[in-house]
Amino acid sequence: MVRIGLAGPLSDPVGTPMKQAAELAAAEINAMGGIAGQRLELIERDDHGDPDSAVAVANSLYDAGVVAVVGHVYSGTTLAAAGVYNGGRDPVTQISPSSSSPEVTHAGDYTFRICPSDLAHGAALARWARERLGLQHGAVLYLNDEYGRGIRQTFVDEFVNLHGEITETDPYLGSSPALEPYIERVARRRNAQFILVAGNRDEGEVALRVARSQGVTVPFLGGDGLEGIEEAGALAEGTFVSAAYLPSLDTPANRKFVDAYHQRYPTAGLPNQPAAATYDVIYLLRSVIARTGANRRRIRDGVAAIGTSGPAFEGVTGSIAFDANGDVPRQRVVIGVVRHGTVSAAEGQ
Repeated sequence: MVRIGLAGPLSDPVGTPMKQAAELAAAEINAMGGIAGQRLELIERDDHGDPDSAVAVANSLYDAGVVAVVGHVYSGTTLAAAGVYNGGRDPVTQISPSSSSPEVTHAGDYTFRICPSDLAHGAALARWARERLGLQHGAVLYLNDEYGRGIRQTFVDEFVNLHGEITETDPYLGSSPALEPYIERVARRRNAQFILVAGNRDEGEVALRVARSQGVTVPFLGGDGLEGIEEAGALAEGTFVSAAYLPSLDTPANRKFVDAYHQRYPTAGLPNQPAAATYDVIYLLRSVIARTGANRRRIRDGVAAIGTSGPAFEGVTGSIAFDANGDVPRQRVVIGVVRHGTVSAAEGQ
C-alpha cells in the first residue's frame, strides 16, 4: 500500500472538487494496477482553510506515514503547514496545487507547487489591460493580506512599466468590505478605465454590485482569487480573470480529464484549478514513486528532478517543470472572460 496525503478545505466549494479529482485519479491508477503493483490509498484531512488547522493536519499526515502530501490549497495554509513537512527526522514532500503567494517560493526544500505565483498573475493581468485592451488609466482595490498585496504590487509595477497610470490604490478587509467610498471617488473623478480587484470572489461581487449601482460600467479585472465569479450571473458579465487553468481549454489531456470527471461526478459541475492540478499531482507522484520507491527523501529528489535533470511532466494543466525553489516558472497564466455565466479563454491568446 502506498499512502499519499490529501490536505485542503475538502468540504468547501473550492476544495470539494480537489477531493473529487484526487479520488478520480486514485481510482484510475488502482484500476491500472496501482503504483508498481501496490494499491494507492489517499489519506484525506480537511484543514477548513484555516492555518492553525493546517498545522494540525500536517502533523497528523506526517505521523500517518504518508510518502507525500498533495496540499494545501490556500497560500496561508500551505505556508503554515510547510514547517511541519520540512522538519523532523524524515521530512515529507508537500506539493500544493494552487498556493500562489510569492512566499511559497522559500517555504522549504520539501515544498513544491504546480501553479504560477502571484507575481505571474499580476503581471499577466497588467499586460492584458494595457496591451490587449489598450487601457491607460485604472484603479486598484486590494485585500490587505499577502495575496491581495502580492497581486496589487506586481500588477501596478508591470502596468506602470508599460506606461500606464494607476489613479488610486485602496485597501480593504473582510469578505464584505465597505467599498462605497472608494467607488464613489472613482465615479466622481471618472479617470479610471478599469477597476482591478486584487482579492477574492466575495469581495469582487461586492465591488461589482456597488459599482454598477453607481453607474460605473468600466471593465473589472481580477486574479485567480475571483474563481467562481461567473456564478454571479449578469453582474459579472465581461469581467476578466487570470487563471492557471480553465476547464474549457481545448487540449487532449484536458478534454479527457473533464470527460472522466463528469462521468464520475455528473452533478458536480466543471472542475476548478485545484481539481485539475491535484489530478496532475497524483499522477506525477505515481510516476516518481514508480521509479524511486516509497522512501520520502528519494521521492523529494525525484520530484525536484522534474524539468531539470529529468523531463518535464505533461499534465492536464500543462507542462510541469520545477526550478530550484520548487516553482513552475514556465507555466503560463491564462486570461479568461465571463460570458453568459461561464469563463472561457479571452480572444487574442
